[in-house]
Formats: sequence, structure tokens, C-alpha cells
Amino acid sequence: QVQLLESGGGLVQAGGSLRLSCVASGSYLRINRMDWYRQAPGEQRELVAVITSVGSTNYADSVKGRFTISRDNAKNMVYLQMNSLKPEDTAVYYCNCNADVSVYGYYRPKDYWGQGTQVTVSS
Repeated sequence: QVQLLESGGGLVQAGGSLRLSCVASGSYLRINRMDWYRQAPGEQRELVAVITSVGSTNYADSVKGRFTISRDNAKNMVYLQMNSLKPEDTAVYYCNCNADVSVYGYYRPKDYWGQGTQVTVSS
């Protein structure tokens, strides 16, 4: 199984920057896709950015040009560089990954979530 631990959240003024990190640990064959989601109070969780195992990326329209997702496969880490932050970026940010894990002796893809890290952007 996979454990994900996020870090790097905090309070920042509008226009500022933060860098989120997420490290994966546990027992798995490989980590495939790694994502960042966010959930604001009273809102549904939404996908922010995706990065595949070969480095292809995709972003929500609301963060394109401001956020950059990257990963270090050797360290099992994914990052989210957030620039030009806006108050509407305030949310709990969650790391998610899809990994091949052993299930009854066979490897199967499963999704895992971190506990989340709070990002607050003041106006």
C-alpha cells in the first residue's frame, strides 16, 4: 500500500508563492499518475494538476500559467509550485497517486490520498 504525506502549505498574501511537496512511501511496484486536488470550504474537491510517470502534465484552467506540477521519480515525490496566488486558491490541497500494488498476489492499479495541507491566500 501507499502512504502520501504533503507539506508546504501555509498563509500567504495575494500575489505570493508557495511550493507544495508530497512524498510517497510504502509497498508498491510503481507509481503511475500523481495529482494535486484541492477542496475549498463548501465546495467539491477539484483536480488542480496531473503529471504522468513520463512527465506529461495537465492543469485546471483556473491555474494554468500560475501553477507548475513536477515530480522526482527517484525520490517518489511530486511538487506543486504555486505563483501569483489569489484568494480563490484558498483550499485544502490533497496529493493523490495511482500506483500498482499487490492485491492477492497480482498487481493492480489503486488510488491513494494524502491527508491534505491547508493553503490560505489573504487579500
